[in-house]
Amino acid sequence: MPNTYTQLYAQIVFAVKGHQSLIPRQHKDELYGYMTAVVHNHGAKMLAIHCMPDHVHIFIGFGPTLTMADLVRDVKASSSGSIKEQGWVKRFSWQEGYGAFTYVQS
Repeated sequence: MPNTYTQLYAQIVFAVKGHQSLIPRQHKDELYGYMTAVVHNHGAKMLAIHCMPDHVHIFIGFGPTLTMADLVRDVKASSSGSIKEQGWVKRFSWQEGYGAFTYVQS
């Protein structure tokens, strides 16, 4: 989009299905890296990420052509696939839905 300038920030929160504590502390850095790569592949910037045992918070900067639904779908699908592939837990899935909250720079 020529001559377009945006400054869009959002916090996205999503949980492990059933709010089970399935995100292993020892694998948080791997999960951070994996989710960050997915966000970057969508042309967005990962500004902050934090995982609790049962949910994740990501804070991103994004452009006007990125839809939140597409980004969250891909982050959740890719990360759950990776968690299963790595064998961190036997059965893993994210809960349906998410929260997304926008912020201004100030």
